[in-house]
Amino acid sequence: MENTHNQNSQYYIDLEYKHGAHNYHPLPVVLEKGEGVFVWDVEGKKYYDFLSAYSAVNQGHCHPKIIQALKNQAEKLTLTSRAFYNSELGKYEKYITELLDFDKVLPMNSGAEAVETALKICRKWGYTQKGVDEEKAVIVVAKGNFHGRTTTIISFSNDDNARDDFGPYTSGFISVEYDNAEALEKILQENSNVVGFLVEPIQGEAGVYVPSDGYLKACYDLCKKHNVLFIADEIQTGIARTGKMLACDYENIKPDILTLGKAISGGVYPVSAVLANDEIMNVIQPGQHGSTFGGNPMACAVATAALEVILDENLAEKAYKLGNLFRQEMQKIVDENPNLLTKVRGKGLLNAIVINDTEESSTAWDICIKLKNNGLLAKPTHGNIIRFAPPLVITEEQLLDCLRIIRETIENFKA
Repeated sequence: MENTHNQNSQYYIDLEYKHGAHNYHPLPVVLEKGEGVFVWDVEGKKYYDFLSAYSAVNQGHCHPKIIQALKNQAEKLTLTSRAFYNSELGKYEKYITELLDFDKVLPMNSGAEAVETALKICRKWGYTQKGVDEEKAVIVVAKGNFHGRTTTIISFSNDDNARDDFGPYTSGFISVEYDNAEALEKILQENSNVVGFLVEPIQGEAGVYVPSDGYLKACYDLCKKHNVLFIADEIQTGIARTGKMLACDYENIKPDILTLGKAISGGVYPVSAVLANDEIMNVIQPGQHGSTFGGNPMACAVATAALEVILDENLAEKAYKLGNLFRQEMQKIVDENPNLLTKVRGKGLLNAIVINDTEESSTAWDICIKLKNNGLLAKPTHGNIIRFAPPLVITEEQLLDCLRIIRETIENFKA
């Protein structure tokens, strides 16, 4: 086999392009090492990571406690399938359910799997507990959502790029405007077959769209009134990213079904989870849902360590404080560059800036290239929005240095 040591970035980019499917459009940087808030490319250049693998690396790259948990478990037992019990799963289930105050957890691997699982649980509950006629259950979703890219999930996406040419689509979903509780109320009044409302507390992929204060609580109350399950997708917003353990905590609501992923393992191993209380979760019986890898011993050990890091290092409180500082300083940059920037928005350390250009323009991408050249990695979303989400272990000094890089990049930007 060809010796690939000491190759430059373009070699690896070409290798992926030739042998891999073209289902991503990465920034042209090839990373080979990460530690804390930093990553290094194959040439040895150091960058601030301001994407955190879409908020999977909240605890920082290669956190020693999480890596040690991975190593320890990897030397003992990695996989049994759920055909047998293992010594890690029950401990992890106890830990996460007590931490988040739910009776039960159903462990899966990816975020999309968690959402699919939540949809199945919700439908089963609708038929067996609410009494909806078979094949009639409806789940309401929000326009602009991003819950994954499986066939069912893209069926209720309004992102043409995700949907086009992948039909026929799965039925049983109704979309309503995000941040509009009245639109949800109208559907619930008109349709007695609604069994669930699936929503992101902040729409991340849509450009860190933060809804109005009180929106989530109003939707939650409507769900209670109409005997509908409130399903919160906190795969990106959960695990301290927004300044609280869950973004729903800002409005003191407890979802009927909660989906988690990404940072639940600190980016070290694919882990996701669906949490609910007994009266909902117990509708799932043996043989009705599962995963070969879901709940494997390595995932359980890693996830437990990753959650412990969040608590031990007070990362929610840190994200809250540094998020306020970031938006305060970023707003000054926006005000000073009105021809290029229109706004900054977010909660905690999940933030975005909106570029004063169309979604079809390349301006946001071009800015991200300049940021990369200046030592900071970020990525556009929806064409004219740049998401900023550093690992939560970032220090105030490092954050201010990143703001300096962003300011200098914006002030010197020429398309």
